[in-house]
Amino acid sequence: MPEGAPIELDLRLEAVMEGVLVTGSAETGYEAECSRCLDPIQGTLEAPFQELFRYPGEDGLGPQDTDTEDEEEDYYLEGELLDLEQVVRDAVVLALPLSPLCREDCPGLCAECGEKLAEAGPEHGHGEGIDPRWEALRNLGEEFGDR
Repeated sequence: MPEGAPIELDLRLEAVMEGVLVTGSAETGYEAECSRCLDPIQGTLEAPFQELFRYPGEDGLGPQDTDTEDEEEDYYLEGELLDLEQVVRDAVVLALPLSPLCREDCPGLCAECGEKLAEAGPEHGHGEGIDPRWEALRNLGEEFGDR
């Protein structure tokens, strides 16, 4: 995602006993490169999220229990404000494609020369293509084949 890219939010805020429940989605564009042919690609994604922003404790501070390593991260209201930055960032990052493709049937790059197989055509090849690890066995077969 380019820095400073606009993010469109669709939010629903509900007051519940524990705090404010935020349900919504974030829509934004992203830039990446195809994981097969390395061409630059652009796309849009929609990332749904739902998070509870808890009311502060009686002392006015955030989390009352500081030993919450095993639990999920809790979010707290700051006065009458809530900070959605971390929630939206996490949702967008999780919605990004793991292996983005320029198109579903992208053939990728040639393993021998690095040429794009989509542009190379069906006649593209590199000789016999014998694995060098089998070369000694081929030589042995030729040696016994001569007898």
